[in-house]
Amino acid sequence: MAGRSFEELVAEGEAVPTEGWDFSWFDGRATEERPSWGYQRLMGERMATAKAALDIQTGGGEVLAGVPQRAPLCVATEAWPPNIAKATALLHPLGTVVVADPEEPPLPFADGAFDLVVSRHPVRAYFDEIARVLRPGGTYFAQHVGPRSVIEITEYFLGPQPGGAGRHPDRERAEAEAAELEIVDVRTERLRMEFFDVGAVVHFLRKVIWMVPGFTAAAYLPRLRELHDQIESQGPFVAHSSRTLFEARKPGG
Repeated sequence: MAGRSFEELVAEGEAVPTEGWDFSWFDGRATEERPSWGYQRLMGERMATAKAALDIQTGGGEVLAGVPQRAPLCVATEAWPPNIAKATALLHPLGTVVVADPEEPPLPFADGAFDLVVSRHPVRAYFDEIARVLRPGGTYFAQHVGPRSVIEITEYFLGPQPGGAGRHPDRERAEAEAAELEIVDVRTERLRMEFFDVGAVVHFLRKVIWMVPGFTAAAYLPRLRELHDQIESQGPFVAHSSRTLFEARKPGG
């Protein structure tokens, strides 16, 4: 941001609330290329024909609220209290119940309760539980964070990071198949991101907490100042997000 000092930019990044998955604060401060498939639109098409649907780890409910039509019986889960409050305020008027539920199994629903389970950027997909709550013939449709997503930011602060197989689509495919789900579609894209000021990086790391675990601006102040100087002299900090479209079906029905 032209004319803002390092201290002002860091303070701005620290002051912005982090609940929900609304990234509008980044307008003009950072950009992220979107996947070609358009997850929300495709999810909305499936939601319009579902009778009972579950949105796992809904965040603030923004993605689910943004589809034209939800299933007649629609439930969302969320673990983080600030997001639970935000999602409840957003989704209850739309007829969707929000259930406070930890990210780990089990899901608090009966076997075969849903014909559609969706999730955008779950921390992890527990395919045994997903398969359990799907009815025969039901669909899991999600957008996952792909391998080594935004690794450039993580490595800037923490140094080289080996591995990254935990979010690899091949591993997720194998886990889904082990849960006896049939794979319909798996595809991954790597997408350009640009951060135009250090305040945007601070807010991003406060919001997406697994990028640099335990991040605080105070703990990384010298490195943040170096990043500020780099952006000022060389232009935006470039990283790449990784996204996987994942669709699977429970046999039968």
